[in-house]
Amino acid sequence: MNTESIAAIAIGDVALIVVASRLLGGLARRCGQPEVIGQIIAGIALGPTLLGRLPGNPTDRLFPAEVLPFLTVLSQVAVVLFMFVVGYEMDPRQLRRGGRASTTVALCAFLVPAGIGAGLAGGFPGLFAAVRPDGADGADGRPFWMFMAVALSVTALPVLAAIVRERGLAGTPAGSVATAAAGLMDVVAWLVLAVALVGTGHATGPAWPMTLLLSVVFVAGLFLVVRPLLARWLERSGALQANQRTLALALALGSGWVTAELGLHAVFGGLLAGIAMPRRNGVPDADVLRPMEESAGLLLPLFFVTTGLSFDIGSVDGAGAGLLFLVLAVATFGKLLPAYGAARISGMDPHGSALVAALVNTRGLTELIVLNVALDAGIIGEELFTILVLMALVTTFMTGPLISLVERGRRLRAGPVGKPVTAGGAPELDTLDGRTSSLRDSTEKSEFHGREG
Repeated sequence: MNTESIAAIAIGDVALIVVASRLLGGLARRCGQPEVIGQIIAGIALGPTLLGRLPGNPTDRLFPAEVLPFLTVLSQVAVVLFMFVVGYEMDPRQLRRGGRASTTVALCAFLVPAGIGAGLAGGFPGLFAAVRPDGADGADGRPFWMFMAVALSVTALPVLAAIVRERGLAGTPAGSVATAAAGLMDVVAWLVLAVALVGTGHATGPAWPMTLLLSVVFVAGLFLVVRPLLARWLERSGALQANQRTLALALALGSGWVTAELGLHAVFGGLLAGIAMPRRNGVPDADVLRPMEESAGLLLPLFFVTTGLSFDIGSVDGAGAGLLFLVLAVATFGKLLPAYGAARISGMDPHGSALVAALVNTRGLTELIVLNVALDAGIIGEELFTILVLMALVTTFMTGPLISLVERGRRLRAGPVGKPVTAGGAPELDTLDGRTSSLRDSTEKSEFHGREG
């Protein structure tokens, strides 16, 4: 296949991916789910799980092996830009806003599933024997159990933040605590994953002691030298919007290149670049944030398709199905129960604690990025990759119904309080009006912050 043919197929693939992702993303929103769920399903549908099972295997015809490297490069650029946005939007004030509650929830909701995941991988290696990548030297060692700790404990901060906004929970105690806790957990998860990748033997970078040293030097230079210089340059009156966007793009991709060369992954560079990018008065600059978000959002469907091409539900046999149920149980209850208990200990009421627990169980896109990093590094094989993608889908899909269930429970407990009486003398049992709900939320906020103080 010549270059022109490969380019033509790649262009057609991008068009198909964008349309399919838009359609299923919109359908997901109509069903009360985050748009990312529909986009992930679109990527899976175009892979061997669905389209590849049709007569003639349309997946192989649409995505031939010669085209996949080009789609993969574009998808990696999208992920680096996405991670830049995640880092740029990390607000230290938001992390502090949840106070003691957010720290307690983050510790419990991360350490419990991480400890169980690491214990299963390290103490019971036979559980993963059937899904171990062929010839992988790390499946029974440090990289594998550290990865399992991250895979079962990560929370998708961007998806969680979108759900908080869509559900009207922004600014409430539950929304603030869950968002802050997710930010803390994500920072720890990426640090643990970076350590897991060092010295795996699959990385192309230097030996792990040198990798560690160079990584420390790079991070120090990024925050102590590059960040102040960028801040000074942006304060100049001649710093145009176009220049800011160009600078942000160059910083994200350049930082991603450095971390990739160090033998880690480009996603770490994107995240570090976003954190290091100067803000205006502590707030992300819309002239930088918006174009980076739009660029990442435009290309992210390619990432979902390249993920879907490695996802084949038909590869999960009986032993894999049993492992899937185990992983689902650990990932779900290992998040819900500790998060609820930690929120209650911190002084939150049962309703707010239940909302926090439901929110931090969201995994979504962040989990997929973690899984792809491990798959690329050879830490896991495609069957375990498929099992963990299913876990990410289920735990993200259940977030919306769990929130609705919690809200319905509160309305039932509230009963007919404050409602007018019907002609028949029976109080109305429908939802409390907006004024009463707002007053209750304001009371909850003041009581919660009073306890935090």
